[in-house]
Amino acid sequence: MAVGDGTGADPADLPFRVMLTMRVHPGMEDEFERTWLRIGDGITSNAANLGQWLVRSADEPSTYYIVSDWVNERLFREWEKTPGHLEHRKILHPLRASGSMLTGAVVAHLPGAASAADATGEASTEAVAG
Repeated sequence: MAVGDGTGADPADLPFRVMLTMRVHPGMEDEFERTWLRIGDGITSNAANLGQWLVRSADEPSTYYIVSDWVNERLFREWEKTPGHLEHRKILHPLRASGSMLTGAVVAHLPGAASAADATGEASTEAVAG
């Protein structure tokens, strides 16, 4: 992912990150995860989407963090208005007890040693074994 160099690049030109916190109704965690995976390509198939992650909280039962990266904010905001986005929200809504969203421009990215890949494309075991 191309990102700024920390020198004040125009945020409109930077990758855009969306971070959701979703609390699902207790007992619906498995259904939420299955549903999120089933409908996820509705987001990742968008040409402006750089990828997304579903993270289950280690500290709060029934809480998930969803991270989604976009080419820029303008393209994310355009996608937010599409029927596909509205359908995605409609499908997840019955499983959701509450939620919140934070957004921001990605101004820098520092890959960790374990993310280095060797020529085969697999993570370096040397970096992991340390």
